Amino acid sequence: MTVNKVAVFGLDCAEPTLIFDKWKDDLPNLRSLMERGRYGNLTSCIPPITVPAWSCMTSSCDPGKLGIYGFRNRADHSYDKLSIATSLAVREKRLWNILTDHDKDSIIVGVPGTFPITRAVKGCMITSFLTPDITADYTWPPQLKNEIAGVVDDYMVDVRNFRTDDKQWLLDQIYEMTDKRFKVVNHLLATKPWDLFFMVEMGVDRIHHGFWSYMDPEHHRYEPGNPFETAIHDYYVHVDKLIGESLTHIDQETTAIWVVSDHGARTMVGGFCLNQWLMDEGYLHLKKTPDHLKQPPEKGQRFDIKLVDWSKTKAWGEGGYYGRLFLNVEGREPEGVVPQADFEAVRDEIKQKIDALVDHEGVAMGNVAHRPEELYKEINRVAPDLVIIFGELRWRSVGSLGMDSHYTFENDTGPDDANHAQEGMYILADPSQAAAGRDDAPTLFDVAPTVLTELGLSPLPHMRGGVIGGSR
Repeated sequence: MTVNKVAVFGLDCAEPTLIFDKWKDDLPNLRSLMERGRYGNLTSCIPPITVPAWSCMTSSCDPGKLGIYGFRNRADHSYDKLSIATSLAVREKRLWNILTDHDKDSIIVGVPGTFPITRAVKGCMITSFLTPDITADYTWPPQLKNEIAGVVDDYMVDVRNFRTDDKQWLLDQIYEMTDKRFKVVNHLLATKPWDLFFMVEMGVDRIHHGFWSYMDPEHHRYEPGNPFETAIHDYYVHVDKLIGESLTHIDQETTAIWVVSDHGARTMVGGFCLNQWLMDEGYLHLKKTPDHLKQPPEKGQRFDIKLVDWSKTKAWGEGGYYGRLFLNVEGREPEGVVPQADFEAVRDEIKQKIDALVDHEGVAMGNVAHRPEELYKEINRVAPDLVIIFGELRWRSVGSLGMDSHYTFENDTGPDDANHAQEGMYILADPSQAAAGRDDAPTLFDVAPTVLTELGLSPLPHMRGGVIGGSR
């Protein structure tokens, strides 16, 4: 068989243990692809975050090369300029840009990092969850917006406010969004020319964050027999069915078919209060004048750089699924106090303390505070001075202040049951290759070089990954 097309079904946050082990027998379409091809864990980038992971996957560049270290990034070395990483931040070519250069057609739907549309794609594009709403220019060509309205009326780019206690509303919204996305996908597959089809469904991520505690007996809030105990399972079954319907629009004898996730999911034990810890350790100081925050800060006070006494502060952090720590360096930050000559010593001191932290029960957390230069081949824009993975992602980073403890079991940005996991998943059914079974060696950097090779194109010289099943 000769491959002349590639179809990629992206499932944001899809967890390999659920697909390959726990629910394999309930997912006939994914199981069939597994039996015909190769599958396994797909190691994500560090940090394993939706932004930048999908751009890492589709460009085969790491976060340092992209200069994108998370959803929000420092725009410069000032204290107050944080920018959201939209498509404007992505300077490297991704798969659809490369295919456009080679006069090949793409159908791109919902891939994070595509709004706003900055480069015309040969084919069509529907942007992702960072699209403000569907009144924005979220399609290429622009008139595709009217075509979509004719198919599903009000298209949904995301479930807004998915961190909510109204779980039935959330579940209904996730299903509505997913059904509309696949209905549009099927319309495009049936009516548009394409060499590459690449979609990402965000519903898997949203249902994990909203319902993991209802499913997982290891979660501290789990209650047996709760009304949403099978919500995630039933949604996976539904997505498997939708993928099966989309496959009827694809010639599987000449198309390499992928199912991939950008990272996995796992129970979130709780949050570690990074800035509170930095205060207690003497690295972060707040102003004490009456015009600013009282001492100590109110419980749960959101961290605000305007409250910081930079003349005494050596380090501060950002919350999120992982921790980002920045040093206040003399000559680099506006009011830096850490001498350049002491940078490594201070950073190493903080790293050693974070790596050695214990949890609320006195057990080693297993933290790793990464130096970015040890993770990335090059570092562009403003990287954190430490990229912190708390407890193998069992814990998230909490930036709020005034906490009674360094540990919290309520998320400071709204209800959230799950954290990300380093291992995502992939399935690759390539009709030109024999079934290979399980292979956990690939990383998400290998996806783009493999897709290009399947389409008869050469990977770009700077790409970090190799070809899955080929020489590495």
